[in-house]
Amino acid sequence: MDLDAYLQRIRYDGPLTVDATTLAALQRAHLLAVPFENLDIGWGAPITIDLARHYAKIVERRRGGFCYEQNHLFAWALAQIGFKVGPLGAGVWAVRDGVEGFGDPASHLLTRVDLDEPWIADVGFGENFRAPLRLLDGLVQEQTPNAYRVDRTVVAGEETWTTASREPDGKWKPGYRFANVVRPMSHFERMCRFHQTSPQSPFTQKRVCSLATADGRITLSGDEWIVTGHDGSRVVTPIADEVEAVRLLKERFGIVRA
Repeated sequence: MDLDAYLQRIRYDGPLTVDATTLAALQRAHLLAVPFENLDIGWGAPITIDLARHYAKIVERRRGGFCYEQNHLFAWALAQIGFKVGPLGAGVWAVRDGVEGFGDPASHLLTRVDLDEPWIADVGFGENFRAPLRLLDGLVQEQTPNAYRVDRTVVAGEETWTTASREPDGKWKPGYRFANVVRPMSHFERMCRFHQTSPQSPFTQKRVCSLATADGRITLSGDEWIVTGHDGSRVVTPIADEVEAVRLLKERFGIVRA
């Protein structure tokens, strides 16, 4: 695997110093270049926790992926540059069977990055913080047009953190909850299989392909084309048929089914 090829894939030609500025620039570049997508699930192509396969898919075939693929590859690239990284597992906040709460603690993969203080980086959660967050309890971290926060709790001696984003009405919406414990990648294998096979997984219910843009986000979700803006605008257009879906994947995301 070639770090230079990865950097070309995310269109990054900036400094590679091990600091917070470079970390933020790398995360932003990745988010603007690599779509969050679950297309392989609908296409019947198994996804495994295999770094070489993630590299081949995202870098060589210029695809995207979901959290286990994208954050695994991103952490590898950071480590090659010289960052100290570690995988963390998180449970995602959602409404399930009418009940709000956090899901399985291995249902999402993110990355802790240790500089002079700990940070969290994430390129595999769709619409989320675009710059890494300082792992500092209660600090409101502004990222125009949004703001984010991580809150620390200790229950029975175990430290957990919860991300939250500020809504336009000023209320805070939970994102995901994670223990500040570095996990081996084998920790995520069970939930990686679950997300591909269970009818309870959001990824088996409809296709998603979504990419951050300089002024918002473009998304193919099921049979809809969605354009969102930083100003809160959201334009939803029905997709006429599979021919149009194939065209959108190729023209807007550079994805062609093999």
